[in-house]
Amino acid sequence: MPADTNPAGDIFGGWIMSLMDLAAGVSAGTRAKGRVATAAVSNLSFLRPVKVGDVVCVYTDVVRTGRTSVTVGVEAWVLRRNQGERERVTFAQFVLVAVDEHGTPRPLPLA
Repeated sequence: MPADTNPAGDIFGGWIMSLMDLAAGVSAGTRAKGRVATAAVSNLSFLRPVKVGDVVCVYTDVVRTGRTSVTVGVEAWVLRRNQGERERVTFAQFVLVAVDEHGTPRPLPLA
């Protein structure tokens, strides 16, 4: 939406990053079978701007699991004004930790 843009008309990177964090949380929460919290983000790269009117698609892949953590690769792609080829615009790795009802890290259940 226009309220989510900078003066050049590009969508704020933080807004795109929040979509990616939500998608990573869904993937990690599914693997953890419960609540997760974002612990770190690495290799965040903004490759191309996202414009008002672009359709944003976010894809995830669990790339590693630890005792309490899940590392999720996340990519954001756009369909420019709902036409043409999709373009990859952003990628990153998110590390999320499984937590209990008190926010304390807990072991992941067996896969």
